[in-house]
Amino acid sequence: MAGLAGTHAFISGGGSGIGAAIALTLAEAGLKVTIAGRRKTPLAETARRHPGIAWVTGDVRDRASVTAMLSEATGAHGSPGIVIANAGAAASKPFQKMSTGDLQEMLDVNLLGAFHLWQAALPAMLDGGRGRLIAVASTAALKGYPYVSGYCAAKHGVLGLTRALAFELARSGITVNAVCPGYTETAMLEETLANIMAKTGRSRAEAESLLKASNPQGRFIQPQEIAHAVLWLASAEAGSVTGQAISISGGET
Repeated sequence: MAGLAGTHAFISGGGSGIGAAIALTLAEAGLKVTIAGRRKTPLAETARRHPGIAWVTGDVRDRASVTAMLSEATGAHGSPGIVIANAGAAASKPFQKMSTGDLQEMLDVNLLGAFHLWQAALPAMLDGGRGRLIAVASTAALKGYPYVSGYCAAKHGVLGLTRALAFELARSGITVNAVCPGYTETAMLEETLANIMAKTGRSRAEAESLLKASNPQGRFIQPQEIAHAVLWLASAEAGSVTGQAISISGGET
């Protein structure tokens, strides 16, 4: 995309799945990319796939850790002009069996992780008069699903944060958007399928059919599809797009 080459993009949760796909797509488009996460091995493995990808370790649940990661990345590649809050986790449990800790865990990584990252990155973007803040949310930010009420609550919060911040920054040159994927072929999906099979006795094919039924196209989303949506949102061509929740779900409502 025009004007993106050399721009520094910072991606939390970039070592695997959707985050890794985004990192590779942006690097192939000529951006300088820093991926972040808690585990060194997947980060290093993803970085080895493209020379334009660097990595740092830290925990988005901790503000000091986020500040340290951004400082390290900025020292190496300059202030990020694109910051993608991708780190997330989903836990399945009936609502009545949830503890306060269960809910807090979902809020910490999914919602507070985005809050910490964006708040830490924003001052440099404001100084530069341009930037892109992008959240990888979920269709769980747009609707409810059974047995993942904590995850749904957190992702709804991410979308609320996205929309409110977009209005605050509308005249600043900074856009704020969320992409909302449906069931995507990642390690998280594998965990979901395994959980369904273990708890219901369904076969893998039956479990897959159950999840695909929510997608009118009858399939799982591919990480690369999400990555290309993010690349577009990062571009100058999407400069008037802000405060949006872009559903990447085969038409799921």
